[in-house]
Amino acid sequence: MKIRVLGTAAGGGLPQWNCGCAECGCARRTGAARSQDCLAVSGDGRAWYLVNASPDLRSQLLAAPELAPAPGTRDTPLRGVLLTSGELDHTLGLLTLREAARLAVYATAPVRRALHRAFPVGPLLSCYTEADWLTVTPGEPVELAGGLRAEAFALGGKRPRYAADLPGEGEGDRTDWVTGYRFTEEGGAARVVYAPGLADWTPAVERAVAGADVVLLDGTFSTADELAERTGGARRSPGMGHLAVRDSLPHLARRPGPRYLYTHLNNTNPLARPDPPGAAELAAAGAAVAEDGLLIEL
Repeated sequence: MKIRVLGTAAGGGLPQWNCGCAECGCARRTGAARSQDCLAVSGDGRAWYLVNASPDLRSQLLAAPELAPAPGTRDTPLRGVLLTSGELDHTLGLLTLREAARLAVYATAPVRRALHRAFPVGPLLSCYTEADWLTVTPGEPVELAGGLRAEAFALGGKRPRYAADLPGEGEGDRTDWVTGYRFTEEGGAARVVYAPGLADWTPAVERAVAGADVVLLDGTFSTADELAERTGGARRSPGMGHLAVRDSLPHLARRPGPRYLYTHLNNTNPLARPDPPGAAELAAAGAAVAEDGLLIEL
């Protein structure tokens, strides 16, 4: 299995265009920028799937040699996209893929509805390419090309703001607005977990992490009160659907074995710096911060 980490920042990227926090200032001075969170995964190195489609997708694809078209063609190894949520920073890049000859998009039922009604990416894409929309159900594996299996696990009911009033039977009780994925190579030789939106360390997360080789998980905020401390905001990370790194580290220390990498870092997170404070604390729990462009081969 191969994994290319295309981007590691939360929505807005680093630096964020309208933010003058210390981390954004550092990124502007040093050029140590991060693009918005996105992943590419392959079971055989030939058929590739994106997990989420960030607003920075064009530049991310151009920087990934595995996803380049063969000489003289307009075809790439990209076979589809799996969505972990309907958030704009996870879906805006779908429109960048409108020139694909064909595209498979995997999403849970509420996310599919949101992307066909409240934010009609589905109808828009259909004007440009043949897009196959496939429903993902947590706990039910999906077989992908290249000997890759994906199994979603529910992480929470946080809707995108644009879908706050989306009608639908039982929508208010759904827990699959946000999901993670466990990818397994054919024969079970390699297992990777990707969960950039993690509100709490649930039994579903515990099961997904068990036996994994690599776990990429939510590193949006370093502490639960990060926004209040660094920007004067009043919102705490749990209310925004993100378990702070400091609160997830004890779970990692309790379950050693996988290579833990934090991704989806907010622009206010000091861990996003090139030489972050707290790196030693992460290392003690078997963790580190993922970097844009990182290639993992298992």
